[in-house]
Amino acid sequence: MSNYIAYHFTIKPLKPATEILIAELGAAGFESFVESETGVTAYIQEGDFDETMLEDIFVLSSNEFEIIYTSEKIEQVNWNAEWERNFDPIVVNRKCTVRAPFHDIPNTEFDIIIEPKMSFGTGHHETTHMMLALMMEQSFENDHVLDMGCGTGVLAILASKMKAKSIDAIDIDEWCYENTVENIGRNNCPNIKAFLGDASLLDNQSYQRVIANINRNILLVDLPKYTQVLDKDGLLFLSGFYHDDIPEVRKKCESLGLEFVKNLEKNEWVACLFINKT
Repeated sequence: MSNYIAYHFTIKPLKPATEILIAELGAAGFESFVESETGVTAYIQEGDFDETMLEDIFVLSSNEFEIIYTSEKIEQVNWNAEWERNFDPIVVNRKCTVRAPFHDIPNTEFDIIIEPKMSFGTGHHETTHMMLALMMEQSFENDHVLDMGCGTGVLAILASKMKAKSIDAIDIDEWCYENTVENIGRNNCPNIKAFLGDASLLDNQSYQRVIANINRNILLVDLPKYTQVLDKDGLLFLSGFYHDDIPEVRKKCESLGLEFVKNLEKNEWVACLFINKT
């Protein structure tokens, strides 16, 4: 398994430069992001990194923002300590707490324990936070659920705690797959099965709920697969894109027989809910 390189960006002013930088770095191949009071740290596998990648990040050369950065190699053994220094618990809609094992036990309906390592999905990012909130507005009881791009497994774990019958959690990144397996055990969710791979694993499957918090470009490519495995009147939860992307995502969904239900929005990021009418 590869080591990671961490780039620590200090940004002035934070908005909207942070969101633009994350979007550009994500498109370039950076996998995970941790926002802070001063900017953001971006992670990429050492084998995937090329110093010329940063030359194409437009926001770094913009006169509108002041962005400086440093980098370091992150060894696997340092990751738990890195998160212990930076990971604070969050509470979503007073119903769901996402915390690390070393945090106090909360008094909320859903308690999710996450040790995120190099994976995306602690609830701190707007997309994960909104997906948790959107999920809690619906029923998952006795449903078969798919969590695509599962990251830490946090959304799959919430589905399990909301009494879903079974959950398949899939991620293309080995860090995320292994992290999800660990967090499944940590939260005592035996009805979740984790898989390493992509949408090609979805042949001959059937779900009542599909969750996908992935970047827009992958969503647009994989939406036909999600629709294919989603039962009639099943719900599709999408995030990982901006408010300005809604028309394109909605057009693609509606062309596949998906009907728009609602969306949540936070700092230009959105989470959308669709229902399958085919």
